[in-house]
Amino acid sequence: MFVDTAKVELHAGKGGNGAVSFRHEIYIPKGGPDGGDGGRGGSIIFKADKDTNTLLDFRYNPIIKAEDGKNGAGQRSAGRSGKDTIVEVPIGTIVKRDGQILADLTTDQQEAVIAKGGDGGFGNAHFKSSVRQTPQIAEVGEPGEEFIAELELKLLADVGLVGLPNAGKSTFLSVVSNAKPEIADYPFTTITPNLGVATVDGQDILIADIPGLIEGASEGKGLGHAFLRHVDRTAVLLHLVDVYNDDAGQAYQVIRQELENYEDLKSRPEIVALTKCEGLDREIIDMQVAAIKKISPNAQIFEISSSAHQGLEDLLRALKTVILAQKAVKKVSGGPEMASEGVFGAESHDEAEIPVISLSDAAMKDTWQVEQIDGKFVVSGEKIEKFARRTDLDNWASIDRLRDIMKKMGIRAELTSQGAEPDSIISIAGKEFTLVEQ
Repeated sequence: MFVDTAKVELHAGKGGNGAVSFRHEIYIPKGGPDGGDGGRGGSIIFKADKDTNTLLDFRYNPIIKAEDGKNGAGQRSAGRSGKDTIVEVPIGTIVKRDGQILADLTTDQQEAVIAKGGDGGFGNAHFKSSVRQTPQIAEVGEPGEEFIAELELKLLADVGLVGLPNAGKSTFLSVVSNAKPEIADYPFTTITPNLGVATVDGQDILIADIPGLIEGASEGKGLGHAFLRHVDRTAVLLHLVDVYNDDAGQAYQVIRQELENYEDLKSRPEIVALTKCEGLDREIIDMQVAAIKKISPNAQIFEISSSAHQGLEDLLRALKTVILAQKAVKKVSGGPEMASEGVFGAESHDEAEIPVISLSDAAMKDTWQVEQIDGKFVVSGEKIEKFARRTDLDNWASIDRLRDIMKKMGIRAELTSQGAEPDSIISIAGKEFTLVEQ
């Protein structure tokens, strides 16, 4: 069963908690804090795999989780980071979150981090200073990212076969390649895409036989956009027209109209092939060619017969020429083939030391805002929310640290100016506490 769209629930791993611990050894009366950091939560990484060709598995496994990081311990023992979860998807898979593209996996073994694991919390060894010799502060680990990912598969083929149902697309593919599509003498034999590899002059050409178009497909009729999705990335369209149509020009026009209604396809290079031409009178063939030329005077038209192996070599050579030209253009312009590292680039997944968050961290935006919602003062902002997520509400010293950070960032002054009282509830990243210790 071929499935080209799916939704999957992702749960990246939670970071481990930092530890509060003090070194207690004989002859070392002031060993100081030695609480270790929590481990980073595992991330969910999508990886393109040439041997995977459908999104069907996600229908049966709609929830994917990564391992949580382990908690830190005494003697500065850091918790182990959670294992990343590697998810194999077909080449050509687009991953979206709320309609926004996170990654476009177009090459074999390409990887992208889709849901990032939470950072581990710092142990109290991180908070020792000349004025704070016995810190009781340790951070909790951050939660990993959790959301519904939308997956969409767009086949990556050099040639997309288009044409009305029963135009001979499946027969053509079975003859020129190693594919074995279902073939029968009735419309809509092909209801799922088929891929085949044809070889001409030592050059491999990947051809996609995609379910037949009908009038109104660009508006979603029939298989509609489910069809058009898969020709979106092809270098050239091979438009097959049955020579036995009452009017080949009209059959050609129906498909051309649907392609022109689909913005990304109307200017795609196209080669036309009249099919089933074996043994047919020259006069009939010329009449059908003229009908197509009347609509598209510059159309490059070939006369073929798949069953009789007539005209196929010349057609494949013409396709190869267009494909190579298109790839050259993309290489120069930095098109999709150049973007092989995805949205996130070639990110390394090696273990790394947890970065220390500071108020001067330039990598994180320190803008914030305060809103009054349902009687609470809700504070939002990238940096302050990260501090809040790592605050242990069961540890008074940890909460006081967060209050001190809010004071240094000017948030407390803004809260006071908006009428916050000492017992007012402050909410940051889902963490709630009072403005002043009660």
